Amino acid sequence: MHSQLSVEFQQHQFLRERLKAEFPEADDETLRDTVEGMTLLPDVLAAILRSHLDDQAMMNALRERIGDMQERLARIESRSERKRAIVAGVMERADIKRLSEPDFTASLRPTPAPLIILDEALIPADYWKVQPAKLDRRGLAVALGEGRRVPGATLGNGGSTIAVRTR
Repeated sequence: MHSQLSVEFQQHQFLRERLKAEFPEADDETLRDTVEGMTLLPDVLAAILRSHLDDQAMMNALRERIGDMQERLARIESRSERKRAIVAGVMERADIKRLSEPDFTASLRPTPAPLIILDEALIPADYWKVQPAKLDRRGLAVALGEGRRVPGATLGNGGSTIAVRTR
């Protein structure tokens, strides 16, 4: 597809320059319409955009499917943890320290005491970690967009993009 695009683009450019040289009085719109009618470039571009739209649809479908599968995974993980907690609780109350079966062995083991924070303000500074500074790229872009000068930063040149509507 890329090589066909390259060939059609070169042909488009050649015809445009040739027509411009032979008909210097022709306006840009007439030249554009004439060249587009003589090449397959618009068709190639349309085919690439259709392929782009197909990719977008596939990506959206995959995102939805992945989301559904992640929800399912979370439900299964939750169910699995509840089952494990039920068995651990019953083994503890029944004073069963070890369960040996042909396909697995389960042992009841103590867990470390969990940390419970009662009041962060009372915790000494030795137990706090200083976080590294992080650049506020959005705020910086807004400031530069408003015309403020910020040493060490500037806005680059914008480019072009296309809007493709399907509805």
